Amino acid sequence: MKLKPSERAARRWLLTALAATVGGWAGAAPATSAASAPVVLVVGDSLSAEYGLARGQGWVALMQQRLAKSMPQARVVNASVSGDTTAGGRARLAGLLKQHAPTVVVIELGGNDALRGLPLQGTRDNLQAMTRASQAAGAKVLLLGMQVPPNYGSAYGRDFAAVFPEVAKQNKAAWLPFLLAGIADAPDASNWFQADRIHPTAKAHPRMLENVWPLLQPLLR
Repeated sequence: MKLKPSERAARRWLLTALAATVGGWAGAAPATSAASAPVVLVVGDSLSAEYGLARGQGWVALMQQRLAKSMPQARVVNASVSGDTTAGGRARLAGLLKQHAPTVVVIELGGNDALRGLPLQGTRDNLQAMTRASQAAGAKVLLLGMQVPPNYGSAYGRDFAAVFPEVAKQNKAAWLPFLLAGIADAPDASNWFQADRIHPTAKAHPRMLENVWPLLQPLLR
């Protein structure tokens, strides 16, 4: 059947519109996939920033390698800074949340607060603010607890360690009691640390990942 010019024009318009729609769907698929890919943001200090180690030996890099096998679409952002405190992490967090839109925020801070003798209330307030800001941005939070050596005194050590579960409980966040469990409290602890006796050696970082992994995994499901 021969079509009139007006009918031919209408058909051309319809075919063009359909092609544009299909092309739009095809182009949108990768963007949707990328948007749904999990992002793990680690905000920490030298324990997570590979201080004194070759690149790729730290527990965060090892975590990224493991995720690449079990969850290839996941992305890890290591925003750790050697020497950082909870105040420093708090000041940096808003920009990091906006830039990376993380699925999970791992907060590994507080050790330098203790080393500098900063008030525990300030540490508590900063961790509280970071946890709530992360949750408000739609992320789940994992707090990595820290402990101080016995020479700080039993009372201070107890009060410092209690900050992490307190913040976690108040905000229903995940919590690891001690990142360096099995390392700092091992019978041969001196063999697991660098010469400064503060920073773990490369052989300790797989153990640190094993401490973190069971708590991180459920947050990514």
